Amino acid sequence: MMLRKYITVMLVATLTVSLTSCEKLLDVKSESQITDQVYFKSEGDFAPYVTGIYVPMRSFANNIVYGTERSEELTNAFNARLSTAWSQILSPTVGAVNYGSFYSAIGHCNLLLEKIKTFEFANQATKNRLMAEAYSQRAYFYFYLVRIIGDTPLMLQAITDENVPLLPRSKASDVMVQIMADLNMAISLFPEKTYVSKYRFSYGAAQALKAEASLWNAKVLGGGATAFNDAVTAATEVETSGVSLLANFRDVNTVKANNEVILSAYYQRDEIGANYALNALPFRSVVAGAANLDSIPVAEVSTNGLGSYQITTKSRGLFSGLTATDKRIPFTFIIERQGTTQKYAWITKLPGNKYADDRISDNDVVIFRLADIHLIKAEAYAGLNNTAEAIKSLEKVRLRAGNGLYTGATDKASVERAIFDERGRELFFENKRWYDIVRFHTGGTINAYTYVPNLVGKTTPLYWPLAVSVLAANPKLKQTEGYLP
Repeated sequence: MMLRKYITVMLVATLTVSLTSCEKLLDVKSESQITDQVYFKSEGDFAPYVTGIYVPMRSFANNIVYGTERSEELTNAFNARLSTAWSQILSPTVGAVNYGSFYSAIGHCNLLLEKIKTFEFANQATKNRLMAEAYSQRAYFYFYLVRIIGDTPLMLQAITDENVPLLPRSKASDVMVQIMADLNMAISLFPEKTYVSKYRFSYGAAQALKAEASLWNAKVLGGGATAFNDAVTAATEVETSGVSLLANFRDVNTVKANNEVILSAYYQRDEIGANYALNALPFRSVVAGAANLDSIPVAEVSTNGLGSYQITTKSRGLFSGLTATDKRIPFTFIIERQGTTQKYAWITKLPGNKYADDRISDNDVVIFRLADIHLIKAEAYAGLNNTAEAIKSLEKVRLRAGNGLYTGATDKASVERAIFDERGRELFFENKRWYDIVRFHTGGTINAYTYVPNLVGKTTPLYWPLAVSVLAANPKLKQTEGYLP
């Protein structure tokens, strides 16, 4: 634990002490603003800098607004804390994106890559690994932006003085080209294919990101068969990288750095704060008297469990007909029973850990795990109209869940819908669902405006608007299509 505390301190110190000029980035005066530091003086300066870039990455991975809230997964429970994104009420002044923290992180990647390329290391493998991580991090940040705002400014140069260029939005397809270039570079640089740490990018994690980004490229950006094949190839690499499905679904999100995990963000009590599942845990007075209280993950006080989220009837409906077989249900949700009355449907995934004084939301936030990759591969094969192979990948997840072989129709539309529904069961509350909805909507499997309850009757674009402060700071930017300038 002392080692973890030291790492946590170093993560924060790296970006707050060594990089004091980064505060200017949060002002969103431009895409990035990092003044040159007299920092990279020895080989040992680079590793903590790369480590520090995982701090904002962890924050983005823990942000439930973008990956989940606009989907069908959640509704209010005892407390109403869901954002305007959940209600699909978005405008340049309400729920809009201020992307300063993203370009802060991108700026750090750019600066490190600029400084490291001519720096001599005693061990070339160490240098290559650090570069590979930085390229992967930059790809992650840009892919995040592409999914939430579409077209986005593309800045690759290191900013070493106050002369920061004001950049227009680049086409999302062009940004995707850069994402793929960064990931291919990272994949070529990683000196090993094993997992040095599940909390840092690795060869397998870079391939996982490439598989997911390729799928987005294929279905949302028009990348077509080439991108679908890229997704299959990358997913296959992940499958052979030394990870495997856990036998017990309960352990997938509760056992840290387990063998199914490819990449995750680290959490631990008293070291790094609570994760987003804090909102889903009820506190004791809310569930007092429940007949099944012992099966509900309860916090003693409202600071450790906010009682805000519950699973929707629509998401619960994905398990309809599977209640006798699906092993995931107890570790996904539980319906509180007050006598004979059913009350809240509490989320049991990411239940935190029970300590002597209280339950704490300190499960790691998993960014990639193998079941996700199997379903990405299934989706890519279905996109290629190879439903036989798609079903093989789908069945790997179904069999672990206890639901047996797929027996549904084998036409492309039916298989794609089966994959979409399976992702809803397997990856519920894992910050994936909104992106799934956008992909399958664009691919024609579902209609987001009839599938998502809060989108029915609305015309809110699927991308987010840019905040007025961002537009005011850069006259070259245009508002996201579908919102007023």
